[in-house]
Amino acid sequence: MTERESSEIEKVLLYISDARTRAKRAADVVAKDGADAHIIAALADAERQLGELHTKLAQGTYYAVPDDSLKLAV
Repeated sequence: MTERESSEIEKVLLYISDARTRAKRAADVVAKDGADAHIIAALADAERQLGELHTKLAQGTYYAVPDDSLKLAV
């Protein structure tokens, strides 16, 4: 992975992380305001999905091994 690729991935991960934090904050605010359960649940689900997306992107880029390197030499 090049430095530029790593930098771009890092930016996306940061945006996802910021969105996750914002979803959590929004869920807390609307819960405190007495919002309907489905609104709170939707925001909590969005936060969970963003966390999973963050993990999936990190694992698929920073921790991934290119398929070619897994092949045995013939």
